[in-house]
Amino acid sequence: MDYMWIAVAFVCGYLARQIKLPPLVGYLAAGFGLHLAGVTPDDTLETLSDIGITLLLFTIGLKLDVRSLLKKEIWGTATSHMLMIVLFLTGNSLLLGSLGLMYFSDLSLTGSLLIAFALSFSSTVCAVKVLEERAELRSRHGQIAIGILIIQDIAAVVFVTFTTDVLPSIWAIGLLLLPLLRPMIVKLLQYCGHGELLPLAGFFLAYTGGELFELVGLKAQLGALVVAIIISGQPKSEELAKSLFHFKDLFLIGFFLSIGFTALPTVDMIWIALIVSLVLPLKAGLFFVIMTQLKLRGRSSMLAALSLANYSEFGLIVTAASVSFGLLSKEWLVIMALIVSFSFIFSSIINAYAHRIYAHWRSLIKRFEKPERLEEDQLEIPQDASILVVGMGRVGTGAYKTLIERNYKNVWGIELMRSLALEHKQEKRNVIVADAEDPFLWETINIEKIEMIMFAIPNHKDIIETVKQLRLVNYTGKLAGIAKYDDNRDKLLSAGIDVVFNFYQKAGVGFAEQALKIMDESDS
Repeated sequence: MDYMWIAVAFVCGYLARQIKLPPLVGYLAAGFGLHLAGVTPDDTLETLSDIGITLLLFTIGLKLDVRSLLKKEIWGTATSHMLMIVLFLTGNSLLLGSLGLMYFSDLSLTGSLLIAFALSFSSTVCAVKVLEERAELRSRHGQIAIGILIIQDIAAVVFVTFTTDVLPSIWAIGLLLLPLLRPMIVKLLQYCGHGELLPLAGFFLAYTGGELFELVGLKAQLGALVVAIIISGQPKSEELAKSLFHFKDLFLIGFFLSIGFTALPTVDMIWIALIVSLVLPLKAGLFFVIMTQLKLRGRSSMLAALSLANYSEFGLIVTAASVSFGLLSKEWLVIMALIVSFSFIFSSIINAYAHRIYAHWRSLIKRFEKPERLEEDQLEIPQDASILVVGMGRVGTGAYKTLIERNYKNVWGIELMRSLALEHKQEKRNVIVADAEDPFLWETINIEKIEMIMFAIPNHKDIIETVKQLRLVNYTGKLAGIAKYDDNRDKLLSAGIDVVFNFYQKAGVGFAEQALKIMDESDS
């Protein structure tokens, strides 16, 4: 049976990818297909799902700056959106019930409120997958979306905690002392080195946090998130997150499959789920309006809103808790599973075209912007740049240093991560904080003076999208990029990159050049 899950999940994920859809759409289809075929899951699937969500929250915590949750544009958006969407959906549920629509007609005011509350959440799993596929988890809109999701997740955990038979123990207060363990945990990670012990340490820490929280009556997955937040901001936490990346993706397949095993739907349930799914554009639109009113840029607001245009796995948890207390009929759990599944498909498709949507509707979107700018949204412009290095990670920094050492003038770096850009500025490097896929950036820069743009970012799709923006502003200079794999190299060359380096191969060339240089020096 385990082989069947793997085989069907792989085939469906592969087929989804061939038609330009994210593999998670295929995993959802696989779950429903296996259920329809009469396959009965055992506890293994639930275990895989739990591990996947635990690792997901742990890796999110490793990359989260908890101070961002205190920003008005994040907590203000999360709370006001939840309140508005709950009021709107409660009213609609009561209206549909008064019209005699099946399943809604039996809902009380309490039941309508619970359904609306369950639908107010956006999916952490789906949103993070969407942002990771575009390498935008650390972008401005990515961090806003993650912050909103964390606040929503905390609200859901509080609800589930207080609707269970077990209330948190008085010993839960002791969890406030966990930050005192930060130096010890960081030292432990440093001693783990860079091999297989490091991801194992990640599992250990995530589950240790989970066990501690469960001991005092709180959700284990919240414990994994909190422990990760405690150690975030350290160089080792970034390496730890990367070491867990593929483990998390693998185990999350179990989560997507498990949704399809919730229950077999009827035709009426499917229609109800489709009707509720029609609210998704409104949900995204409400996020967009609130964010722009809180002085976020239209582009950041739109991209963050689209990543949140889905319903959450926490909606299933809230619905299950409500069913167990007799507040909702058991059919609503099946309907909610369908709603969540349809929303994942919608979100995956629309986010695949997010940047194209912005490019097409940019003039309209910018009308919603406030004239004031938040400090983090102030756009910096490189002065008299002749060479731009896009992406100031290790590869980009190495390229920047080499250009400076060889006396090239007016070299500037563009970095998406504000914290990393600030580190470069402290080192007296010319680096601005910007998103290379933002059309406004290239319209603002004096593009005629730039002789070459070097892309030192790992995602070839991001490079191709940026090249499209450059073509729109008639950039005629040279373009250079990096690629991990030969097929990505071919795609970049086809997109118009003049020269593409496979940095695995070029690392060997650089190594040989340095070694030969030492030999030449010794001979002389």
